[in-house]
Amino acid sequence: MRESKSDNLPGAALGDAKRGARERVLAARDGLAVDERDAAATAITHRIIALPSFQAARTVLLTLPFRSEWNTRPLVHAALAADKRVALPRVDAATRMLALHALVDPVRDVVPGYAGIPEPGLSCPRVDPETIQWVLVPGVAFDAGGRRLGYGGGFYDRLLPLLPPNAVRVAGAFDLQLVDRVPAAAHDVAVDAIVTETRTLFVRAA
Repeated sequence: MRESKSDNLPGAALGDAKRGARERVLAARDGLAVDERDAAATAITHRIIALPSFQAARTVLLTLPFRSEWNTRPLVHAALAADKRVALPRVDAATRMLALHALVDPVRDVVPGYAGIPEPGLSCPRVDPETIQWVLVPGVAFDAGGRRLGYGGGFYDRLLPLLPPNAVRVAGAFDLQLVDRVPAAAHDVAVDAIVTETRTLFVRAA
């Protein structure tokens, strides 16, 4: 597991810093024109598909897009077409954890879930987190150190430590989601690489 370097801010100050950064980046992301968003998402998808780590992985954990996130559906289709086992997260509201389920049909198997986020249906087979070899990590903002600002629920901060240490953690994001520094606590888990529409930033050898 790769942890972020802490900013050593008191809890309240760190929380305020995260909220401020989250609001700024989400406002900028929401403001992207549809054609810009679509073109950027296509470029991000092509860059991720070209990653040797993605090509080598047989079991991958992906996500589906929500609100103004980049469209990950073509990446899901590409993974299925390459005969990869594709897992998607499903929120367990009672435990505040993410359960992983295998996706077979990206239309039939997807239902509106927690807070309206598209999720795999309960009928989809469960996937053991220990089998994940590559994970697409969502987030609001990222920096060159691999630090990640999530949506505030802590779901991925609780999930990522359960995955194998050698599971490659990659974030896909628009260029505007890259910031100078993400405010981070010691327990926040960093990513190994960040892929945007214009570049791939490797944080450490993956």
